[in-house]
Amino acid sequence: MNQTITVFRGDGIGPEITEAVLEILNAAGAPLNYEVFDVSAAMFEKTGEFIPEAGLKSFEKNRILLKAPITTPIGKGFRSLNVTLRLKYDLWANIRPARTNPALDNRFDNVDVVTVRENTEDLYIGEEEEIDENTVHAIKRITRKASERIIRKAFEYAMENGRKKVTCVHKANILKKSDGMFLRIFEETAKEYPQIEADSMIVDAACMNLVMHPERFDVMVMPNLYGDIVSDLTSGLIGGLGLLPSCNLGDDHAMYEAVHGSAPDIAGKNIANPTALLLSACMMLDDIDQKECADTIRHALDQVFEEGKVLTPDLGGQSTTTQFVEEIIDHLNKK
Repeated sequence: MNQTITVFRGDGIGPEITEAVLEILNAAGAPLNYEVFDVSAAMFEKTGEFIPEAGLKSFEKNRILLKAPITTPIGKGFRSLNVTLRLKYDLWANIRPARTNPALDNRFDNVDVVTVRENTEDLYIGEEEEIDENTVHAIKRITRKASERIIRKAFEYAMENGRKKVTCVHKANILKKSDGMFLRIFEETAKEYPQIEADSMIVDAACMNLVMHPERFDVMVMPNLYGDIVSDLTSGLIGGLGLLPSCNLGDDHAMYEAVHGSAPDIAGKNIANPTALLLSACMMLDDIDQKECADTIRHALDQVFEEGKVLTPDLGGQSTTTQFVEEIIDHLNKK
């Protein structure tokens, strides 16, 4: 039986890379049906809705969402749709694996780091209070419940994926109550997983060490804001956000997405790289027990990278999105 998933096409390059990924999934024989919706800043301006009601009902029914980038206004307008969905459906765990592909030209050849990010609290709750015209307070909320479940998720991920170490990233030297509690919970939980090495590092030191000695890291777990920053940093180590998959997991729902921007400057030019959304779709296939299909797609993608003949401009090539997709499908057909 095919599984039905919900798809949000996004805006900017979103519709292009969505079409590309669905084409590859179909060519690989992924046992999926799709309910596709236009969700974009333009739709919000037109209708006043973040997401069509039918789109939300589809996600609530199917419980799996594949989402392309959606433009978020900076400093005005509606709130990030990503944050809205994470909070509405309690998608509390954000997992972003960053692994160097040796076929691509990178400054590092030994990066294999997974960022496990708490996804529902910290400064991302967006609660701000204007004290006076010159002073604004922002609320950083850290709770035991959210901290415990994300830290345990990091250790369970390590166990399930043959990982050897989990590093807690924090700023407990300054934020002694909030980050201090997060660190204490990490230390308590680590005792339950004696087979996994556990250590901790202040966030600024972690960033420095990531760009000096990325091989020292394996799985990293942290509160929301640090996770946003550190996961982008790890993407830079492997060639950019265009190569970084991401999933947002809750108890009942899951969202798989490309976390790069909507890139309106190249929208419609047929040069967008769909790799991040494609690899996110592969994470989705893994999670619905279709790992063989996911690995087949990853293998075809790796072959295209290794040959280096048909790559989009951001990967150092001169090919179109269409040509890149056709090349991946050609390799799928040769399997």
